[in-house]
Amino acid sequence: MVALVHSGAVLGIEGYPVEVEVNLSQGLPGMSIVGLPDAAVKESSDRVSAAIRNTQLSLPVRRITVNLAP
Repeated sequence: MVALVHSGAVLGIEGYPVEVEVNLSQGLPGMSIVGLPDAAVKESSDRVSAAIRNTQLSLPVRRITVNLAP
């Protein structure tokens, strides 16, 4: 399953669009975030997990791949 969401990011005083693609697949449960530098990936993964917990939804027991494309 693939979901596509249009979002945005701010860098300094500039804003730019970001496409967020999420894919659920078979495999070991976990989350991979691609399309960002290394430090930003760790922060993004924590933010996504926290956002899901705050909506009181549970993460599916599947492999989650998130692609952030500017």
